[in-house]
Amino acid sequence: MSASKVSSVVHWFRLDLRLHDNLAFRNAINEAENRKHVLRPVYFLNAEKINISGINRLRFLLQSLQDLDDNLRKINTRLYVFKGKAVDCLPNLFKQWQVKFLTSQVDIDPEVVEQDEAIEKIAEELDIFIVRRVQHTVYDFNAVLRKNNGSVPMTYQKFLSLVQDIQVKEVIYINKQISDCCKATDFDCKDFDVPFLDQLIANDRTNLSECKYPGGETEALKRLDMYMSKKEWVCKFEKPNSSPNSIEPSTTVLSPYLSHGCLSAKLFYHRLKQVENGRTHTMPPVSLLGQLMWREFYYTAGAGTENFDKMVGNKICTQIPWGKNPEHLKAWAEGITGYPFVDAIMRQLKQEGWIHHLARHMVACFLTRGDLWISWEEGAKVFENYLLDYDWSLNAGNWMWLSASAFFYKYFRVYSPIAFGKKTDKDGLYIRKYVPELKKYPSEYIYEPWKAPKSIQTTAGCVIGVGYPKRIVEHDKIHKENIQKMSQAYKVNKERKAMKRPRS
Repeated sequence: MSASKVSSVVHWFRLDLRLHDNLAFRNAINEAENRKHVLRPVYFLNAEKINISGINRLRFLLQSLQDLDDNLRKINTRLYVFKGKAVDCLPNLFKQWQVKFLTSQVDIDPEVVEQDEAIEKIAEELDIFIVRRVQHTVYDFNAVLRKNNGSVPMTYQKFLSLVQDIQVKEVIYINKQISDCCKATDFDCKDFDVPFLDQLIANDRTNLSECKYPGGETEALKRLDMYMSKKEWVCKFEKPNSSPNSIEPSTTVLSPYLSHGCLSAKLFYHRLKQVENGRTHTMPPVSLLGQLMWREFYYTAGAGTENFDKMVGNKICTQIPWGKNPEHLKAWAEGITGYPFVDAIMRQLKQEGWIHHLARHMVACFLTRGDLWISWEEGAKVFENYLLDYDWSLNAGNWMWLSASAFFYKYFRVYSPIAFGKKTDKDGLYIRKYVPELKKYPSEYIYEPWKAPKSIQTTAGCVIGVGYPKRIVEHDKIHKENIQKMSQAYKVNKERKAMKRPRS
């Protein structure tokens, strides 16, 4: 790579892998064309993140990057992909490309914030102008916090009251051809192409499942159009009435596209409003729009809370003396707990990278306050590795909620790993798909195979303790003990808060 003598404008794609609703990128285009600078859209593949990501998530990311590159080429530019951390790569690129202007989006992940601060310092020394836009959410979370006097709204309803009169701007689209003068001399260099999956991972790909949800803006908009055309379905959608164990998803599965930035949350908001306009429809929190607002709620909480993804040092999180049991954690993560419904969910997560939100409720409660008494932070790490729609703020917020550490405090309401799944799938079709060892079990025993007589186990071809594990805990007994532990933890936290209050 030879040093460039032409000044450059760089747009750093991160969680905005799209051309629609990308004001930061349009700012970069305008700056490059007005000043006759080279335009360089870049993306950095962090090797550390690749090493911990599940293969499904990595595949989704690469598909999204390839689609982004394809769409960029349609408007006469391209994506430059680099392997490494932005904080390590950008300082050299600043000098090599004679960068004068850098645009990107605002993020709240502490690792990213720390990286941004380091890059800003370097850019300032080199007299590089930086523009960052809030474009991963419907609302500017910092503006919402200011509206609440700098405090985090601790309830969903409080959040809704804060944003009810905020007007959401219309979505912009970038489709105009970019001037040839903005092309770099290395435009056709293959070194910057989006890598293939097998170029990044060395492990066996034979277990890679069928790609159910291809990544990219093109697929995101196609999926959005498909669901928004089902106006009656959208208007009648109620979160509690969707099925966590249907073989085909009973929700939109737009979350991976939102989390990677292939779909703008603002566009989703406007399309939902269009469908609801003039029609009778369900309301937040159970409506589809309500689901989008949960995302906004957690982003606002994450932006305003130090150590949001940890228990210690997190002012909104109840301090609970969770236990440590590596064997139980591993059994949960690999789907071998002996509870078929829990195991089916965790295996679907590992195989496909996505599980229904109510299924997430089930396994999160099981890991934490329900059965295993293991910290929600451990569960959050597993979800980070495997979820296609992993999102820093939503992951931490949901885990705190489901472990009754914050936002939700009815810790005595515990999901049953037996009864909950039966409500929507009494014959266990979901279990038979993801826990095939049990596929020949009678429906009577599919959720509780340990209750089947030995003769039935043998006939079904799977003896418990041999072909499928015994239960690692007894739910009926352990969840009652854990409720008592939670009660004690709440009592201790209440006493601590009382001691910290200033005396009058």
